[in-house]
Amino acid sequence: MIYEIRTYDIKPGSLAEVEKRFAEAYEHRKKHSLLAAFFHTEIGPLNQIIHIWPYKDLEERTRIRAAAVADKTWPPKTGEFLTAQRSDIFIPAPFSPELKPGKVGPYFEMRTYTYAPGALPNVLDNWGNALPERVKLSPLCFCGYSELGGLNKWLHIWAYPTLDARNNTRDKAKDAGIWPPSVVAAKNGGKSIPYVMQENKIVMPAKFSPVQ
Repeated sequence: MIYEIRTYDIKPGSLAEVEKRFAEAYEHRKKHSLLAAFFHTEIGPLNQIIHIWPYKDLEERTRIRAAAVADKTWPPKTGEFLTAQRSDIFIPAPFSPELKPGKVGPYFEMRTYTYAPGALPNVLDNWGNALPERVKLSPLCFCGYSELGGLNKWLHIWAYPTLDARNNTRDKAKDAGIWPPSVVAAKNGGKSIPYVMQENKIVMPAKFSPVQ
């Protein structure tokens, strides 16, 4: 499986209208394939929407997108509000949960780390070892690495009921010495992960998002 994560920057004040038009168009689009999630930013880079689409592979993505466009009901008529668009293809880590519909938020933290070229095996090893204890404290929605778009990206998405819960959970994990993965690796004699950049944003779901 692959996930296409499309990030659009929109004009200030346009979010309500963008989500309205997207929801209307999605009623036709979903007969071809379903969204995994639709978010807008709350903290971090403002005026962004993020829609996440799962596909079996790139061939299926190409076929489905062509069929949706042929219907002449897609894409949504939101072009007048868009200032930038970005698309990235992510492959789930072997231990990533599937991004399934459900109520697990409504606050989601999207963290994107850029790792040094060639470091992916190290990332997978450290995360695979640390996650079993960390997910006991709060649910992981997705984690995976980029294949197309921005390269050497590691994305992880966490769900929280409140921002206070997010802060308390992260403090608890750190105090217990079970997070971040580099701490666990150091305790077990493993290698630290050579990240070169880290980004973070808090997002919330649109009303029509399968993940809430």
